[in-house]
Amino acid sequence: MNPTSFALILTGVLLNAAAQLLLKTGTNAVGSFTFSRENILPIGWQIASQPPIIGGLACYAISVVVWIMALSRVEVSIAYPMLSIGYVVNAFAAWYLFGENLSLMKLAGIGIIVVGVYIVSRS
Repeated sequence: MNPTSFALILTGVLLNAAAQLLLKTGTNAVGSFTFSRENILPIGWQIASQPPIIGGLACYAISVVVWIMALSRVEVSIAYPMLSIGYVVNAFAAWYLFGENLSLMKLAGIGIIVVGVYIVSRS
């Protein structure tokens, strides 16, 4: 895989990971909720007006464009497994930013993902 293709894939993955983290930040600001007929508009508006959620959706939109560019250069059987890098990024970012647990089992899973991505990228 050439450096430009890898850069596109990595950019798409990182934008997708950033989107998840921004969405989590936005939902943390709103708090736990359930939709019902009575609150769908107020809760929907509260969610839609959160700057982190708007930013997360923007990251998703940009990541789709970048991903399409990447798929025009790389086989999907190589590109798609690279999305797993996002799991690794998000696990460490959630631990750092939100204080989420990073257990030994999760770290072992992350290690397996890293090895798998390496193997796929070398094929």
